[in-house]
Amino acid sequence: MNQGLAEKLNPTDDERAELHDPLSSGFPASFEGRLLFWIAFFFSIFQLATASHLLDLPSQIVRAVHVGFLCLLGLPLIAAIKRENPASRALFWALGVAGMGVAFYQWWEYEALIFRAGMPLPMDTAVGVAALAILFVATWRIMGPALPIIAGTFLAYTLFGEYLPSPFVTRGYDFSQVIDHMAFGTEGIYGIPTYVSSTYIFLFILFGSFLERAGMIKLFTDISLGLVGSAKGGAAKVAVISSGLMGTISGSGVANVVTTGQFTIPLMKRFGYRAAFAGGVESTASMGGQIMPPVMGAVAFIMAETIDVPYTAVVQAAVVPAILYFGSVFWMVHLEAGKRGLLGLSRAELPSPLAALKNGWYLLLPLIVLVWLLFNGYTPLFAGTIGLALTALLILGAPLAGRISVQALRYVFWIGLGLSAAAFFQYGIMPVMIALAILIALSALFKGGRETLILTRDALSEGAKTALPVGIACAIVGIIVGTMTLTGVANTFGQYIVSVGDTSLFLSLVLTMITCLILGMGIPTIPNYIITSSIAGPALLALGVPLIVSHMFVFYFGILADLTPPVALACFAAAPIAKAPGLKISMEAVKVALAGFIIPFMAVYTPALMLQDGGPLADAIGFWPAVIYVVIKACLAIGLWGAAAIGFLVAPLKWWERILAAVAAFTLIAALPATDEIGFGLAALVIGWHLWQVRKYGVPETVNRTGGPGGLVERPASVQAADETTTLAQ
Repeated sequence: MNQGLAEKLNPTDDERAELHDPLSSGFPASFEGRLLFWIAFFFSIFQLATASHLLDLPSQIVRAVHVGFLCLLGLPLIAAIKRENPASRALFWALGVAGMGVAFYQWWEYEALIFRAGMPLPMDTAVGVAALAILFVATWRIMGPALPIIAGTFLAYTLFGEYLPSPFVTRGYDFSQVIDHMAFGTEGIYGIPTYVSSTYIFLFILFGSFLERAGMIKLFTDISLGLVGSAKGGAAKVAVISSGLMGTISGSGVANVVTTGQFTIPLMKRFGYRAAFAGGVESTASMGGQIMPPVMGAVAFIMAETIDVPYTAVVQAAVVPAILYFGSVFWMVHLEAGKRGLLGLSRAELPSPLAALKNGWYLLLPLIVLVWLLFNGYTPLFAGTIGLALTALLILGAPLAGRISVQALRYVFWIGLGLSAAAFFQYGIMPVMIALAILIALSALFKGGRETLILTRDALSEGAKTALPVGIACAIVGIIVGTMTLTGVANTFGQYIVSVGDTSLFLSLVLTMITCLILGMGIPTIPNYIITSSIAGPALLALGVPLIVSHMFVFYFGILADLTPPVALACFAAAPIAKAPGLKISMEAVKVALAGFIIPFMAVYTPALMLQDGGPLADAIGFWPAVIYVVIKACLAIGLWGAAAIGFLVAPLKWWERILAAVAAFTLIAALPATDEIGFGLAALVIGWHLWQVRKYGVPETVNRTGGPGGLVERPASVQAADETTTLAQ
């Protein structure tokens, strides 16, 4: 890449991003920061030891220690990052230690707690109250007030619901019973969400952390630049592709914004895109990473566990909508580029995608193995453990391989590592652990190896820090789920949705969508999905919506809540990088992400869009013809909406052409009698008229408004670090 043409990023971008996410910064450079760093490191070691069965503990204990670590690390870390006064820091250290103390109490009293389940001692109740109080404080500090307020409302409902009018009245529960239900057992804060967080999610976060630090960001951005950088609107297309690829390993929308966005947003602005549009594209593409298999923002694993279906069934339902989503964003930026004359960069300025693959192909191996394992029936926990172990072998082995001058011996070295990884299937984790121990010992003997060991250590600590928001959200959302299982309040809301659906399924879907969007204003995607799927999922199922489709419906709108005003967390995270108001970015993101709003509705009426059986269309013409038909219809609707929203197709559209295109798109989405026929007719009219006009009058001359002589920007620090790592590995 031609660094001479690079434009420097503003050095305060990272600092501004921290205003939206304090955890996006590193560990403080102090004794306290180093102590927290090592707590995070041992948090990751504990999770790896339990996942690989080097440390066999009951699931309840693993969940309790997981939450204990979240409190011990999260509470003092936020105080240290915010540079609060010593008294405040001491208080949060005390609360963090107390949170871990609760975990040790559950570990020590594990068998006794089982025998007295439902009949807690006063000490149990006191510890349970402490566990809930510390968890509320930790969630407030790490994630803000919205989720604790919602969870607190549900907890208050279990205590005082007997005083409410019908239909919300409960039979009344003793205080100790509520605390026992919420703070012990597997119905409250240690329920399924925490189980998934302490197993699958943590492993996959570490997996993404390792790959990012090994150079995966560099690989993805170089491939994206090489493939589409010279195309019309190439800079924004780079953002779409790189964010989609990052979603395959991280699945965290806001994290993607502040990671890839540091490179793609300035690149789009330098290229000539408006600041708000650049931020909207990156936000939309980054949030789409959560619907991109295999990780899917970890919701795929929670969904599979919640509705008791194979992981592959969730991926099957997600794959076509994910392709349509990113295809829609790609189409929108193509039209915007055509409208504004943003033609592309010269090939000479761009990296070669083949060269990028040649240098970093080995980074793709863990991802390929992970996907293969998941699609061949292995559990996510097993697949994640194997993927992480293989990643560690590759990262630690690369510097050693680089010191072997004889090519044949280098091949023998890699084959030996591959056999040690494959031995996992036959002999368990021990061959891999032995290989890792040997690699660590050898790496400590030379400079490049020691730098790789530091990289690995840092990835473990950073992964634990990255897991804090997800883990703490999964823990506190257990209070909401526990309230539903104790009181049955979900049935009340569900019955209301069903009653509305008896009159109009569409209104029930709109009501569910609004609920997801409102909840999503204050809470992340995972707790949003857990709450709304618990409430609305059974109701939509009762209305005839297929099980996975109903859960995917609420999942989609939980994601889109981070793009919709007034909160739009992903857009506000992009704002300091784009240097544009978050609300303006949000409006652009909603326009670009329209496919995400229409696909769930289309899938409800035609489940074939999510490769699910059912629906009148599949019954009438068969499953695969229905899949082909609905995908074509969705593509046409997305294409027409993009033209209407941007005001450009092959040439600029007149105002009445835009209105007609929007009407055609809407009628293709609506599942009413004759709307498909009307939609196809209007689409043919709009496209045919536009092409005839273009042929008759020609296309207005396009002025190349691509910004600057090259349009490239310098890579952010995180990517530069990955560059250096890849160089060491080679």
